Amino acid sequence: MLLLGIDLGTSSIKVSVVDAATQQCVASAQYPDVENQVISLKPGWAEQSPETWWEHIQQAILRANATNKYNPVNIGAIGIAYQMHGLVAVDKQQNVLRNSIIWCDSRAVEIGEKAFNAIGQDRCLARLLNSPGNFTAAKLAWVKENEPAVFEQIDKVMLPGDFVAMKFTGEINTNFSALSEGIFWDFETNDVSSDVMNYFGFNRDLIPSIQPVFSNYGTVKTDVAQKLSLTAGIPVTYKAGDQPNNALSLNVLNPGEVAATAGTSGVIYGVSDELTYDPQSRVNPFAHVNYSIDKVRLGVLLCINGTGILNRWVKDTFNVSNYNEMNEEARTVAVGSDGLRILPFGNGAERILNNRLIGAHLQNMDLNRHSRAHVFRAAQEGIAFAFRYGLDIMRSNGMHPSVIKAGLANMFQSELFTEAFVNATNVPVELYKNDGSVGAALGAGIGVKVFASAADAFASMKAVKTVEPSQSATYEEAYQDWKGFLNKQINNTLQEEILCHK
Repeated sequence: MLLLGIDLGTSSIKVSVVDAATQQCVASAQYPDVENQVISLKPGWAEQSPETWWEHIQQAILRANATNKYNPVNIGAIGIAYQMHGLVAVDKQQNVLRNSIIWCDSRAVEIGEKAFNAIGQDRCLARLLNSPGNFTAAKLAWVKENEPAVFEQIDKVMLPGDFVAMKFTGEINTNFSALSEGIFWDFETNDVSSDVMNYFGFNRDLIPSIQPVFSNYGTVKTDVAQKLSLTAGIPVTYKAGDQPNNALSLNVLNPGEVAATAGTSGVIYGVSDELTYDPQSRVNPFAHVNYSIDKVRLGVLLCINGTGILNRWVKDTFNVSNYNEMNEEARTVAVGSDGLRILPFGNGAERILNNRLIGAHLQNMDLNRHSRAHVFRAAQEGIAFAFRYGLDIMRSNGMHPSVIKAGLANMFQSELFTEAFVNATNVPVELYKNDGSVGAALGAGIGVKVFASAADAFASMKAVKTVEPSQSATYEEAYQDWKGFLNKQINNTLQEEILCHK
């Protein structure tokens, strides 16, 4: 059997077709060739069109089919990975009512904070494991408050992956992992949170039917199958947010195991078997793909919004033809970038900074000493230092990884960045040749029961290489200087907040 995996990213769509018998990728394709637009009508806002997602998904599948490396009619199940925390709202005819408010949008921070205080901080943390913060439920509350005419038409609210499954099957459903990432889920009752729904004035009918992560979410409609050369009636059997899916694709399923990614955003994701939480909600526990009422499996997620997006901004701003060229130039500069420091926090409110918008910053620029190569290195070091800062928060909450698994993709393709990450965190990294679309395909195989267990789906997976810390002391000195710069910016932001509220 062949399995189709779809990874709905912020920048583009990637699809992969995997042979279940060998667990090997047969063909992959990406669409579009340029990065997908993020619509920002106001500072701190970020939206995308769900219908554009769907068009790009279809084009990616057709592009994969055009490789002629497989027969599309042999695809037996579909899995979907998607950018987390986005809000998609549809009416009774399944028409999209507005653009999706995506993960890095910051407009609902204040709404979430008010809910956190009104429901009660201790109650939220004990039952939701998080503050409502800037997640999907708070974004829906923003629509209710600011776009009442739109809100009145909403029949169902979904996460992005639920929308994609709806377009394939015509059915609307979700799972508890998705609801937990939207902060709709009560871990004490193992049901939709009445606290959240009652506080925001949401009708329970807005929430789709709830299924396990690995299950039949519906079958592909005839018209969709004909357009994409698929077999009508094949099931969609897996849906997960991109970070739980990345962990699955790295076989990170058991307590203490940790995964990382460094795409548009950067994430460290560790598995826990306890209903724990960060008192300040700076790192966020959600139901992992193998969570159940009888067996707690949480994914504790550290997210840094400004990761690959900063690296891309540097490349584009300096008009560098490709990342390899940029990395080679950066390598001509010593560790610490000769004192040049960059804070990568310029892509919305950062949860590790208590949902503050401090922006991206550059410090200590010396026009006689520093070249563009220094900027290239300082950007990658700044991103690695942000990971270290967040990992220290995870450590304070009991997560102490001895090794971190990552796909050999995005920024982990840069030896310079990987070296900075490993030495800044002082944790070895195992790199694997995998990606989210392959993980989604294997997730579909688990859902359709072609594999006896999740572990069986990744039985042939082996690390490409392991990178060990080698210059931790040198990086530690640069990190402490970077952290001092960060703390100054946080204090400046706090002072501005105080002045604004006077």
